[in-house]
Amino acid sequence: MKYSLTLLVITFLYASSVNAQTYKNTNDQQNGKTFGQLMTWVFDGEKGPKRVEIETSTQWQELVPDQKNYAVWIGHATYLINNGDINILTDPIFSKRASPLGFAGPKRMIPAVMSLSNLPKIDLVVVSHNHYDHLDIWSLKKLNKLNPRTIFLVPIGDGKKLIRAGIKNVHEMNWWDEFSHSETTFNFTPVQHWSKRGLFDRNKSLWGGWFFQTKDLALYHAGDTGYSSDFKTTYERLGAPDFSFIPIGAYDPRWFMKDSHVNPEEAVQIALDLKSPHSFGMHWGTFILTDEPVLEPPARLKETLKEQNLAPDFFISPKPGEILQLIK
Repeated sequence: MKYSLTLLVITFLYASSVNAQTYKNTNDQQNGKTFGQLMTWVFDGEKGPKRVEIETSTQWQELVPDQKNYAVWIGHATYLINNGDINILTDPIFSKRASPLGFAGPKRMIPAVMSLSNLPKIDLVVVSHNHYDHLDIWSLKKLNKLNPRTIFLVPIGDGKKLIRAGIKNVHEMNWWDEFSHSETTFNFTPVQHWSKRGLFDRNKSLWGGWFFQTKDLALYHAGDTGYSSDFKTTYERLGAPDFSFIPIGAYDPRWFMKDSHVNPEEAVQIALDLKSPHSFGMHWGTFILTDEPVLEPPARLKETLKEQNLAPDFFISPKPGEILQLIK
């Protein structure tokens, strides 16, 4: 059976009532797939993609204390970001599996390029939604232990999960809520996705992206999303981010994934909608979650840029561990 134990975990997460849904996308849809649709995908006769270790970089080791205006892709949707003001970590997952179970579920193909002990002092953590590959309680607890003053921003409905884990410096955010720390303002923005961690909590917490800016630099992290008009709305309300972090993987089969996960072509359209001059890819090459070949997303991204006559640096897919300069 395709994915074996990996899909047993996914099946566990889907094989529950979809009643009592609380939050919807801005298109009034809840992105619900039926259990029958899930089983059609699981037993479609196709083998899952071959595990491949993508190329990583040790350039992050050249970071110096108090270095400013950079980003490092650690893996999946996890970026270490310094915006010239504070150190920010997005959707941190340092666990070996993206799963509620330690012995089953999607297993990393590459380790996190930086360990928790390698990180500088993290001032603020943002979490886009509560799926296990984005909200990893083990990592959040470790980060809180390393620096109890770290602030954790999470979608509305997820704060109690962190508080139960002993993390107290937690702030829940609804769409368009604003939070300020030091000289940085954070806005939680709508994207098209869904939430679920257990048997009976589908869409009982929110999901979204993060727009954070100082007077000198605006950044955007899309979390996990399907394509929608939300990005045009974000631009209209908040302006163009100088740099954006946008998912490019976990998109096949399209009939099942399109509502929730963009493909590389749609990722480029998000960057265009945001009018962001520079974007970086993520959400590929770390876990096998869907059917596309592991190395396909960055190849399709490059081809899309050529087809649309966009500069190669308009949207790049960096190596995990590279130091990305966030200087306008």
